[in-house]
Amino acid sequence: MSSLTNKNIILAISGSISAYKSPDIIRRLQDFGAEVRVILTTGGAKFITELSLQAISKHKVHHNLWDKDAELSMGHIELAKWADLILIAPASANTIANIASGKACDLLTSVVLASTAKLMIAPAMNQQMYQAVALQNNLATLTSRQTAIITPDSGVQACGDIGLGRLPDSTDIADQVAKQFKTTELSGKNVLITLGATMEPIDPVRYISNHSSGKMGMALVNRCIEMGAKVTCVYANITTPLNDKAINIQTLSADQMHECVMKHIDQQQIFIAVAAVSDYRVKNPTIQKIKKSDDSLILELTPNKDILLDVCKLSNKPLCIGFAAETQNTLKNAINKLKNKACDVIIANDVSNAEIGFNNDDNQVVFISQNQQQNISKNSKIKIADKILKIFIKEFL
Repeated sequence: MSSLTNKNIILAISGSISAYKSPDIIRRLQDFGAEVRVILTTGGAKFITELSLQAISKHKVHHNLWDKDAELSMGHIELAKWADLILIAPASANTIANIASGKACDLLTSVVLASTAKLMIAPAMNQQMYQAVALQNNLATLTSRQTAIITPDSGVQACGDIGLGRLPDSTDIADQVAKQFKTTELSGKNVLITLGATMEPIDPVRYISNHSSGKMGMALVNRCIEMGAKVTCVYANITTPLNDKAINIQTLSADQMHECVMKHIDQQQIFIAVAAVSDYRVKNPTIQKIKKSDDSLILELTPNKDILLDVCKLSNKPLCIGFAAETQNTLKNAINKLKNKACDVIIANDVSNAEIGFNNDDNQVVFISQNQQQNISKNSKIKIADKILKIFIKEFL
């Protein structure tokens, strides 16, 4: 997996001759695995065309706060929520001043104000403008707000001056963006995560399963790895790519998953049970395919072992996070599961809602522990994973 896989990056381009480097910045971010969308300011459009940026990014270029079609769905708010990081490269002195002042005078500044995403700024301007006290004060203000500033390179500038103010190499910029997502909050921790839908055979052809895609579990795998954990991923049927930085172990049935988890649980500090495990299996699956007939078919089902419960019963159990996928009485059922399983955290989500249910890229959950309940509003599953882990780390680690 590349270092920006599953990351949504807004590249904002303001008025600087260095805007000609923007297509290459997009390419380098994409090489790192990022999805890139572009905001082009009025000044930026004087130096590079919207068409070229659209061709490289494969997305519509955003430039107008008053775009009627976009604002029918609150376009600037949707962009702000979509982004994991906003990169302004090149950042002109005017754009830096507007953001430092907290203005919302165009699409870019409005998105910055409306977003909780990381903000990175790559100043690019004449060396004397860069050294100006006002500009340096504005950068200091942004730094105090945890904005990451990419130091410009020194060299010959378009105007002929020599000094600091050149936009750095595109690969260097992409590398600095990737470093923003590397944390150490789970360094030294072993984490085992189950995901996907188990498959319980009826005969050699048919099986009982569910609609789980594994996307929520894989978002947690990816985020745990980014936070420095060593992750063991025990998966069943999934439709999402694996992370090759994890120890990936394939299982099919609930029994196989149970056996695998219990085999590897001893060295784990954290267990996250995201898999949609079948509660029942066919008691006597047939060796040969069942042939169709006009008679009714009765299948006798028997309960499967409860993986989360059995892990929570261990004398040296790890910290345990379970998921409660419910279609009714979501909170009540989740709280009962927290109590009955004796786990540390339950994540409740309503899978009856088609917008956040199985096979969807978004989710909306409630984090429940003995000490708190926190609603995590609808967002991409990778952002939901990030919020779950941050709340968990704050309470337990």
